[in-house]
Amino acid sequence: MENNTEAPRKKRVLSMSQSTGMFTLGNYLGALKNHVALQDEYECFYALADLHAITVRQDPAEFRKNTRNVYAMLMAVGLDPEKCVLFIQSMVPEHAQLAWILNCYTQFGELSRMTQFKDKSARHADNINAGLFTYPCLMAADILLYNADYVPVGHDQKQHVELARDIAERFNNLYSPTFTVPEVMFGKAGARVMSLQDPTKKMSKSDENMSGTILLTDTPEEIMKKFKRAKTDSGSEIRRGEDKPGINNLIDIYSGVTGKSYEEIEREFEGKGYGDFKTAVGEAVVAELRPVQEKYAQLQKDKAYLENCWHEAAPKAEAVARRTLQKVMRKVGYLA
Repeated sequence: MENNTEAPRKKRVLSMSQSTGMFTLGNYLGALKNHVALQDEYECFYALADLHAITVRQDPAEFRKNTRNVYAMLMAVGLDPEKCVLFIQSMVPEHAQLAWILNCYTQFGELSRMTQFKDKSARHADNINAGLFTYPCLMAADILLYNADYVPVGHDQKQHVELARDIAERFNNLYSPTFTVPEVMFGKAGARVMSLQDPTKKMSKSDENMSGTILLTDTPEEIMKKFKRAKTDSGSEIRRGEDKPGINNLIDIYSGVTGKSYEEIEREFEGKGYGDFKTAVGEAVVAELRPVQEKYAQLQKDKAYLENCWHEAAPKAEAVARRTLQKVMRKVGYLA
């Protein structure tokens, strides 16, 4: 007897990356490797958030170049256009359309409590624009357009996903079930990578001291130099401890790229000093990034292929986004 039961739909994941500036080793270990793994288990929509980028002034030529480079790097780390929808946000106009509607279902007080607005306003005091304030509504639109079940984020973005959940529930209660209420998906514990020069703060591409940041495009020589100059702690033992933020960070990185447990690492380097360990960590990172960098260089030589990938992805994303937007517009009362 023929079985006509449909296979259940895979759970859907939505994640967006900034299109300005190259990814760091922290982005790679804390998020990108996880995004690659998710492709086989979930229906994944990944995008470059270039609409979000202009809350801060961008040089147009540099902006286009950065968007192309970051898209190529996402493919180089393993995001596969055959397994996921890898698109550019501005090529799907439904993001901006839904964001406006959600602006009208979000309270001023909710937006004023967003910690990222406070942080960015302090850093860009000469350009505190409306987009910076309503940024979370656009982020909510990004998520809700695709009825994402899960949103992989760092802890610093959790507040924005919680707001998206609040907006979705508010809209669903006012009208009828429309949006999927998303769940936050955190990366693996211990994946937070800190600055090599100040291990009390997160590794960042906007750090004034780039000696503490490993970019995925850094050469092997640059990577080794940065690790050899990494700040460590008093003592010389390779072991984790509350009073050892520098060595904890290096152990986390080594564990992240080799898959070894903390106990295995401590045994491997028993009796060895910080110098030996820094060299080993640097070499492990160079080895991990070598195939990524080779793939990136290959993709950069084939610009036509890259453009074809993002032009093919946009209609796939828009087909899903349009259905959601049309449903929302009917419920609000717009004429079809």
